[in-house]
Amino acid sequence: MSLLASLYRPADQVLRSVQPLDGLAPLLMRLYLAPVLMQAGWNKLMAFDDTVAWFGNPAWGLGLPMPELMAALAAGTEFFGAWLLIFGFAVRWVSIPLMFIMMIAALSVHWENGWLAIADASSWLANDRVADSAERLEAARSILQEHGHYDWLTGRGSFVILNNGIEFAATYFLMLLSLFFTGGGRYLSLDYWLARHHGLLR
Repeated sequence: MSLLASLYRPADQVLRSVQPLDGLAPLLMRLYLAPVLMQAGWNKLMAFDDTVAWFGNPAWGLGLPMPELMAALAAGTEFFGAWLLIFGFAVRWVSIPLMFIMMIAALSVHWENGWLAIADASSWLANDRVADSAERLEAARSILQEHGHYDWLTGRGSFVILNNGIEFAATYFLMLLSLFFTGGGRYLSLDYWLARHHGLLR
């Protein structure tokens, strides 16, 4: 037996022993994404008129056609799609429109801001917009330290400037893409048990 094979065999045995748990990864992604999507959909539904205005206005919004329909589809897909992810039902199917929403959000809302969601001038991903925010953040800190209760204001975390880049939308897109290929996962999704019941598992 070669040295490579002698090293590979024990590692392969370990991987085979944990294979029954391979449904855990898609479950964790589903449970991570669900509250994020549910909250996004709920916010749109609770302020539906504002959502429609933002979807339809070309000056300060997205300028989409049929904004009422588009807003309803986006909000409904996020909110109800989150529930499908929780239960692991139709995971591959619901991942498609959710990926489309993330792609539209990334390209139409966040793209011009670069990658970073939070402005961090020390990051190698920082663009000119992020670099400029460092001066603004320092000015805000200086004003608050002089005129505000700075220690109290920062008692639960540091002040940051929201850059609103594509970071979150791209991350959610990739997680949904992974779910599209893996499905809801073994044992821990309705899709698995329905497929097993109908003899569709290989």
